[in-house]
Amino acid sequence: MKTFDQLWAEISAKEAGESGNTGALLAAGIHEIGKKVVEEAAESWMAAEYQSKSDAALEISQLLYHAQVLAKAKGLTIEEIYEVL
Repeated sequence: MKTFDQLWAEISAKEAGESGNTGALLAAGIHEIGKKVVEEAAESWMAAEYQSKSDAALEISQLLYHAQVLAKAKGLTIEEIYEVL
């Protein structure tokens, strides 16, 4: 099981253009990452509304991942996010 902070550490270590999904997303930029956040938010809502708890958990985990990638692309630190949480 991975925590929010562990995921943040993994994403923070990635750079745009590196192999893998995170590197590709960072290379695509904020606009494309933002579209993924919106997509995952809708899928999270639909899963919570109409599907099982495990389906909802999966979709919400993907939303959290993409939100963290968006924060990395914007240059935010985890501390800046925690300050306003």
